[in-house]
Amino acid sequence: MRIIFALIALNFTLNIYAQDSLNVEFNKPIIKENQQDIKFKNSLGELKVNLDSSGEKNIKFGLSTQFWLRYLENNPGTAVNGMLQENTYDAGLRRMRVTMQAQLSNAYSIYIQFGINNQSFISGGGSGTGANGQGKKPQMFFMDAYNELAIIPRVNSTTKKENKNHLYVGAGLHSWSGISRLTNASTTKMLTADLPVFNFPNIEVSDQFSRQFGVFFHGDYNKFNYRVAINKPFATNKQPLIGEIVDNNQTGKLSFSGYGMYQFLEKENTLLSFLPGTYIGSKKVFNIGAGIYTTSDATLAQTEDGLYKSYDNTLIGVDAFLDMPIGPKSKEMALSIYSVFYNYNFGPNYLRTNGIMNQGTKDSSYNGPIAVEGFGNAKYLLGTGNMWYTQAGFVLPNFSQKVKLQPFAAYTLKDLEGLNEIAHFYEFGANLFVLSQNAKVAYQYSSRPLFDAETKEVFTRKGEHILTLQIAL
Repeated sequence: MRIIFALIALNFTLNIYAQDSLNVEFNKPIIKENQQDIKFKNSLGELKVNLDSSGEKNIKFGLSTQFWLRYLENNPGTAVNGMLQENTYDAGLRRMRVTMQAQLSNAYSIYIQFGINNQSFISGGGSGTGANGQGKKPQMFFMDAYNELAIIPRVNSTTKKENKNHLYVGAGLHSWSGISRLTNASTTKMLTADLPVFNFPNIEVSDQFSRQFGVFFHGDYNKFNYRVAINKPFATNKQPLIGEIVDNNQTGKLSFSGYGMYQFLEKENTLLSFLPGTYIGSKKVFNIGAGIYTTSDATLAQTEDGLYKSYDNTLIGVDAFLDMPIGPKSKEMALSIYSVFYNYNFGPNYLRTNGIMNQGTKDSSYNGPIAVEGFGNAKYLLGTGNMWYTQAGFVLPNFSQKVKLQPFAAYTLKDLEGLNEIAHFYEFGANLFVLSQNAKVAYQYSSRPLFDAETKEVFTRKGEHILTLQIAL
């Protein structure tokens, strides 16, 4: 927190003592790379410190928080804080981020993002909080920290005109990822209340919150946008039981990833790696894309007692994204649709479970049927097999000068090798935009299937209600 207060103090000081060669701008309309926000009524601008009179050399700051209120239907046999609970009321900080982007010249920039994720009343605590400090004082960490050099910049430094094609190279801890648009999703401009998470196939396994160390390239060739990366995955060294396959990349092989999309209508802002899930009708976008992630010897299986075999990982995605205003202009209606197909190969029958801000553990006194996924809100996240995800949202006709309402729905099909039945997941809810995507309230209900440990077939379903409050600058 001292870092945050220091940044605020620095910005305040610069605002007071700014001279002609150092101009500080607050709440100005966002410049060309974010034109989609200019068109939205009441949207906030950016926090920007100009380092020269032209504004081409600058530092931009960003702040965002997403606060969750939840009602959880727990998996059978769940204990929370040592007490058997079929349902749990919950509050937590899903995300808190501070970003800094320094444009030191037309060719060179630095990007840093740090913060915390997933702090609840019982989980997310940092070290040293003690037995009575569960969930308290989480440690902040860096999500992005990279340098970037323009080989062909977006704007010609001599003519000041926009280049039709551009190319950038960078290195560091980064999120210029492959596979899909959703793998490069913006967490502050989501269509649904939260991302489905399986869009980040290595999340907190061989990456750090979907980031890896490495070198990346990205750019535009006319209307084709692309990004490729060569990375060093984070080390995993799990040891499998007989008949089990786990994450183990001890041989230390590199990963290779890439994603490309053709932009049929308006071109999107790709100054940063993050792509919106909705523009609320401020742009006309239709893209088709495809991507891949591959690395050798990433998982390890014990086929027989003492006999081990490594498997390569190959992950593929194909997607389409449509976002545009529809109907009479005065109604300000808009449609957002995104659909993606994934083929994941982690090795035979690989499965992984996950529960966002999951506080559930096994209750020792419970003797009923349990889900193989585990307890709390755990579910099968991903595995070797095919997955199809589709989300859609519609901005309702204008009824206010200050707010917009956008109902949405999402569906996921998971056909995984390690399960004996196809899994169907459902979400629906609505976004209430107060200041564009700078300030919004979202509600979402999610329904998840649970699998029997013996049959590997669905035996029941559970739900989860989320109310999220977002502020982002």
